[in-house]
Amino acid sequence: MVRLDRRSLLGASAVLAAPGLLAHPAHAAEFTYKYANNLPDAHPMNVRAKEAAARIKEETGGKVEIQIFPNNQLGSDTDMLSQVRSGAIEFFTLSGLILATLVPPASINGLGFAFPDYDAVWRAMDGPLGAHIRAQIGKAGLVVMDKIWDNGFRQITTSTKPIASPEDLRGFKIRVPVSPLWTSLFQAFGAAPTSINFSEVYSALQTRVVDGQENPLAIISTAKLYEVQKYCSLTNHMWDGFWMLGNRRSWVALPKDAQEAVAKNWNAAAVAERADVAKLNAGLKAELEKQGLAFNQPETGPFREALKKAGFYAQWKQRYGDEAWAILEQSTGALT
Repeated sequence: MVRLDRRSLLGASAVLAAPGLLAHPAHAAEFTYKYANNLPDAHPMNVRAKEAAARIKEETGGKVEIQIFPNNQLGSDTDMLSQVRSGAIEFFTLSGLILATLVPPASINGLGFAFPDYDAVWRAMDGPLGAHIRAQIGKAGLVVMDKIWDNGFRQITTSTKPIASPEDLRGFKIRVPVSPLWTSLFQAFGAAPTSINFSEVYSALQTRVVDGQENPLAIISTAKLYEVQKYCSLTNHMWDGFWMLGNRRSWVALPKDAQEAVAKNWNAAAVAERADVAKLNAGLKAELEKQGLAFNQPETGPFREALKKAGFYAQWKQRYGDEAWAILEQSTGALT
């Protein structure tokens, strides 16, 4: 994989012929595109993306080269979303919950306790719900690949007690991301959600500003939250994934056979990454247990019923609209 330093990038920018296209000598790629994301280089997403980029280069006869910029190298999620819209970068993977700032229906897959398991997730996201969201993304002027990448189910960790029932959340001080969906979810349980930037989560848990937080197991591990938490309840209360987004002008500039090669390999990489994340999470549970984190797995039915009684689903049905909600319920069953 070729990596450009800052000087090389600045030099290249002077010869831009069109968004995403660089003037190259005859032996170089005709299209050199950037793919950016917010995950560490070693994450399965980047491992699989590198494999896909190599196959794309091979299958296009060297015509298309995709350079990968992991770990927020090109800016924050908001910055990179702006860049992919403008054409400063050509591809970008983004959580649907964050994409919702531009495409409101994109967060519907993160609805609390909607999906009971991965079978339901992929039935929805590879089926009608994913198609509905992609159509809305297209209306916002972005290209989106068919297959969504896995970010995982989110779990609750605490320093005080395991969460075994909805009642255990009443009055519970829990950190949540800055998002109406998260705040609304935990308020419906009578909890006390507090929006805190992730960089401050460890210290907030350590000083008991909050007693718990929620994240996928990979984040709990890499951020070493087990050092300041005692319990992990496998609630699977929200699922989120990453959409592979593309700049429309750069996409249209590719010949049809190159588009097919790129789409095929991005989608295959997403499916492979899903299996990687499943294996990673299975191994992480054992690792975190060795670090002293005690696990429990509560029944999710009572949580869903509590949300229904609190009017949570009715509130978000109104926000998302009847059409999107009906499509969601095809995979989750009735929520309201």
